[in-house]
Amino acid sequence: MSRWWLSMRVHGDALLSAPLAYLTAAWWRIIGKRVRARAQMAPLLGRSKHAYLLWLMTESPGTSVSEDPETGADTASIIALIDIAGKAQPLIDQTLASLAAERIEAIVVGSADLPDASAAATAIHRRGKVWLMPMVAGDTLHKGAARAYQNACSDGADLIYADDDIVNGQGLRHSPHFKPDWNAELFRHFDYLTGACIIPNSPDVLASGTGPGWASRMIATAVGTAKAPVHIPEILHHRRGRILPAPPPALAVKSSTLPTVTVIVPTRNRVDLLRTCLTGLERTDYPELEIIVVDNGSDDPATLAYLDALPGNMRVLHQPGPFNFSALNNRAAKCAQGQILCLLNNDIEIMAPDWLKIMAAQALRDDVGAVGARLLYPDGRIQHAGVVTGVGGGAAHAH
Repeated sequence: MSRWWLSMRVHGDALLSAPLAYLTAAWWRIIGKRVRARAQMAPLLGRSKHAYLLWLMTESPGTSVSEDPETGADTASIIALIDIAGKAQPLIDQTLASLAAERIEAIVVGSADLPDASAAATAIHRRGKVWLMPMVAGDTLHKGAARAYQNACSDGADLIYADDDIVNGQGLRHSPHFKPDWNAELFRHFDYLTGACIIPNSPDVLASGTGPGWASRMIATAVGTAKAPVHIPEILHHRRGRILPAPPPALAVKSSTLPTVTVIVPTRNRVDLLRTCLTGLERTDYPELEIIVVDNGSDDPATLAYLDALPGNMRVLHQPGPFNFSALNNRAAKCAQGQILCLLNNDIEIMAPDWLKIMAAQALRDDVGAVGARLLYPDGRIQHAGVVTGVGGGAAHAH
């Protein structure tokens, strides 16, 4: 009954927050459009402050979390480094009690004797091969967290992290952070590991743990040498709060290292859109740029006159016939000279002259096959932030 009542409250919150959107999603569900209905309904339900509590009641416990931590010769040894700087004693005691329940040794850092992690290096090195778990006083572990980490250690991992949520002063859990598997680009912009991970002990890692923010520096050092960080898709940490890092500096790109790019712009009539798009390309700061406009049978006199007057660095490829977006781009790709293809819609307005340098630099990475940009509506709202796979069994626009 409590789960049914909580579910009604979540749906009630969703209905009150956006009545038309909720009723539209419900109608789609009734007529069998389940993927579309779920895509619209899920964010509405997620707005409710009761949504996470309902999820906790309905989700089956994960298989990786065992409530029986073990110790033995083959069990990974974990030492928690607890940052107590500025924290009250009750918060420190909560963290220590949580670690004791998981049979994890703790070293308190942030006192006059041990101001940071590097000061504890001697005591840690005496223990031999261990894993380090940087924590903040007030954070606690979920029951079975130690065993989940130990199981992951046995798989040969070199950095292990887990999901987390926030717990308030009354012990109520909220704001879950369900993390992706390892994403180096995301970590460059957002440290989603510190406070919910374990890292192998090494002289370099401990040496980096100096001064305020020592935990984040230790994690960054460990990431630099890790080959394959492992994600445990379970909430193993309950935190008193998360500290959002400052955004990184803009990506510096050297023009000498950039490949040649061919920009392909399919179009038909609508000279107003095409002119804005090509004007942005003329302002683009890129060393070697080839532009191919694929005209799909334009018959508007103004458009034809504009195409005839384009400068020599913009080639027009006439491709009449029924509209076929793939065929238009493939036709241009056959005669493209660039090392990278940029597929650009004719209704795009370019806002920053360095846009192509940034995208090309990402495309050069070995682990990247395609690069997408964030697109905005004219009023500044996000249209989408790229295309991702897995939506509805295929791919779709993200965010």
